[in-house]
Amino acid sequence: MKITPVKTPLVAKKMFPNYVWDIPTQTKDLFLTFDDGPTPEITEWTLDILKEYHAKATFFCIGANIEKYPDIFQKIIAEGHTIGNHTQHHVKGWKTKSKAYLDEVLETEKQIRTYQSQRSHLFRPPYGQIKPKQGKQLIDLDYKIIMWDVLSFDWQKEISKEECYTNVISKSKKGSIIVFHDSVKASKNMMYALPKVLEYFGEGGFRFKALSF
Repeated sequence: MKITPVKTPLVAKKMFPNYVWDIPTQTKDLFLTFDDGPTPEITEWTLDILKEYHAKATFFCIGANIEKYPDIFQKIIAEGHTIGNHTQHHVKGWKTKSKAYLDEVLETEKQIRTYQSQRSHLFRPPYGQIKPKQGKQLIDLDYKIIMWDVLSFDWQKEISKEECYTNVISKSKKGSIIVFHDSVKASKNMMYALPKVLEYFGEGGFRFKALSF
């Protein structure tokens, strides 16, 4: 059963104003994000599709996956996309003590710094779960906590690939941060929807940009 809405309600954004939900802009820009990689074959396929449509995106990577697949991680960087931190083991903030949660983030930061000279200031909490104390700690360390405006629900098996596509094109607007996953679980829906989303918005004059702060 899907409780979380496709489109983040304005009231949720106002409740947590220190988190980034979308990017205010008057231009036709959209911000694709991909969580949970790098993943063999799937991330590489995603990079090829983005290149085909001259699109840039932000990849929120799991530290353990960076360790396992450094070549794929380096390819993300080499192709001009932005890296974000998604914890070392994809932990749930609500069920994790704040010190342990911070350690997860800092361990992933070490993994990222192994392959690029600058740290990533972008962080997305797995499952969207983060305690206020955890959020404050990360903001104090100069992280931007990146949430979303539109969820594709590509990971949810009850959602068809057509619904995944419709979720994105029906709810996205200028400045929307859109969530996909470059994971095995989401691959069927994501690999159907992504090219169609890129084509649909490309024909409408939109540009796909990586997040930058």
